[in-house]
Amino acid sequence: MEPFRVHILGCGSALPTLRHFPSAQVVEVRGKCFLVDCGEGTQIQLRRSRVRFTKVSAVFISHLHGDHCLGLTGMLSTFGLLGRKSRLAVYAPPELEPVLKLEMAQYCNGLEYDVDFCAVDTTRHAVIYEDRSLTVETIPLEHRVSCCGFLFREKPTQAHIRRDMADFYGIPVSQFGRIKGGADGVTPDGEAVPNCRLTVPADPPRAYAYCSDTRYIPTLHEQLQGVTTLYHESTYGEDNLPLAEKYYHSTARQAAMVAREAGVSQLLLGHYSSRYDDEEILLQEARKVFPNSRLAEELAVFDV
Repeated sequence: MEPFRVHILGCGSALPTLRHFPSAQVVEVRGKCFLVDCGEGTQIQLRRSRVRFTKVSAVFISHLHGDHCLGLTGMLSTFGLLGRKSRLAVYAPPELEPVLKLEMAQYCNGLEYDVDFCAVDTTRHAVIYEDRSLTVETIPLEHRVSCCGFLFREKPTQAHIRRDMADFYGIPVSQFGRIKGGADGVTPDGEAVPNCRLTVPADPPRAYAYCSDTRYIPTLHEQLQGVTTLYHESTYGEDNLPLAEKYYHSTARQAAMVAREAGVSQLLLGHYSSRYDDEEILLQEARKVFPNSRLAEELAVFDV
């Protein structure tokens, strides 16, 4: 099975601490790397995570709060210093474009690669990126500013050839493409061999959902069907529920409720308030509702 991993670069919230960096992740899918949010310090964390700068294929920004995007211009400049030549697409709310253009004009002169800004409608659930093996969809969220999450979904793959059975029947390699697509095999003597004897089912497609800053949305799980791993902000515990409601954030328990209703396999908690010296209280609250909850931590890597 091809790698599908999430590299946590930062999982803190707006107020800087010595324990956590602001929000940033790398989603690695079948050899491609996508940066999701880009708070301050993202470049340092990329170095520490050993994710090569040149591997970043595209950037996705969930919203225009500084802890999610203030590291972007510096990173674009560094890409230029490293000699990047390939185009880079930045998917973000349209309000970021004039800000980014102004900053790039000041700090990113002479780049030898193009930055393509792709405005994202945060109010719609839509596919905004697609390649041969993957789609990325928006997930409308509810925060104090325009905000959306992102859903990385593998495309279905073909069945796997059972080489032992193909050799037993003498099926030539030239037929493997058709057989993977569902056709029967044909022996050198012209005998048809049922496809089910020559293949094993394809690996089930995996999906990763990144739900950035948002208040609790009771219907959010409806957009997360088929998701394998869910990252959902859990800024507060139930002890600070009034603050969560005031600032349009979620508690760990609410994040777990979304995971349970969506039927995901794994929940990653993150975007911790600086009020907590130990996030164990958040983890325990979540696990009472959804047992397979885990704390995101800087430089942790999770298999989707």
